[in-house]
Amino acid sequence: MSDRPSEPTSAGPELSSVATALGELTDRIGELAERLAREARDDLATALYEVERSVAAASRRLESMVDELR
Repeated sequence: MSDRPSEPTSAGPELSSVATALGELTDRIGELAERLAREARDDLATALYEVERSVAAASRRLESMVDELR
């Protein structure tokens, strides 16, 4: 027997939307980090790359949850 309910939850579409937004945010953070690296602001670029990795990890986890709800 599974611990998952047999009916999909209504949160699925909203979580999917949030996952999409996180993916877009990850891209924007990466682009900003690249721009800062080109401007020789390696200190800020490095910090933003760390943020990008964290947001990407959260996005992947959220995508997994969305997949589980389908």
